[in-house]
Amino acid sequence: MGAGIFGLSIAYVCARRGARVCIVDPRGPGGGSSGGIVGALAPHTPERWEAKKAFQLDSLLMAEAFWADVDGRSGLGSGYGRVGRLQAITDARTLTLARERIDQAADLWRGQAIWQVRPARDFDGWVPPSATGMVVHDTLSARIDPRRACASLVAALKTLGVAVMPEAEPQGAVVWATGYEGLVALSAEVGREVGNGVKGQSALLAYDRRTAPQVFAGGIHFVPHDDGTLAIGSTSERYFDDPVSVDSQLDDLLERAVAIMAQLGDAPVLAKWAGVRPRAKTRAPMLGGYPGRSGAFIANGGFKIGIAMAPKVAQVMADLVLEGVDNIPDEFRLEANL
Repeated sequence: MGAGIFGLSIAYVCARRGARVCIVDPRGPGGGSSGGIVGALAPHTPERWEAKKAFQLDSLLMAEAFWADVDGRSGLGSGYGRVGRLQAITDARTLTLARERIDQAADLWRGQAIWQVRPARDFDGWVPPSATGMVVHDTLSARIDPRRACASLVAALKTLGVAVMPEAEPQGAVVWATGYEGLVALSAEVGREVGNGVKGQSALLAYDRRTAPQVFAGGIHFVPHDDGTLAIGSTSERYFDDPVSVDSQLDDLLERAVAIMAQLGDAPVLAKWAGVRPRAKTRAPMLGGYPGRSGAFIANGGFKIGIAMAPKVAQVMADLVLEGVDNIPDEFRLEANL
């Protein structure tokens, strides 16, 4: 139930393992927050290690093979690329912290990626302003085009005999991956808020830096896509009247983006997007059994990292649903949000 990135990815892994699968979503694939335009797949800082960071690391390291398999089966492109990320180092204290994290990343990231401190001049003008002249460059971050990723999953699923339907009667094991509306409904069922929705607005510009790293500066993601566009995002709005309208908050975001990266001042805006992302109370994905419903499961609460978490979420949910093997961290369970 739900054809966002969690629903589609879980369906894909289950179908690849031989299960018969049906996906139900009246809005169609990517009709909610998974139909956005940013697609920043970025790790947490390599310190104060805990279950969410470890799970996300596993997922980021799985992503290249996962999306290559999907794209190879679909014949389409998800826009996945492990291009890395740049972050400004604004003062001496931040520089000290950044250097301390070099060894932490070497240990925690298992030698699969590096966190390095480099001169800003190394990046040919595509770099955030840095008062120290230095930036963090990590090689774990990646980018993806969320809409194309959903389309690639749908096409890959079709080759496995799986379709997305607007409605159908639930049968067998049911995975509820129904976005923020599902979290609101679940909150009503258990009698307390376990999650809600946070609106985000973003924009797509005609600015070609397709081989460059993504940039994170001033709380804004600058994500160059492989089709020559650049995504700018996003706002975080706890309170909103219209979940899909763009307004002055996006205009302000674009103004701040140009103030940071002045070369974007003349870049045409190709598209604007707004949607509501599902946020569980703990900010970690909510995975596991659905309370009071035999044979039912929850996969929700991806919030800002849902697409980065999707390969690992799909794996552990397929293990649970098909084999009864429970490898879900305690921090991700419904009980952690009560």
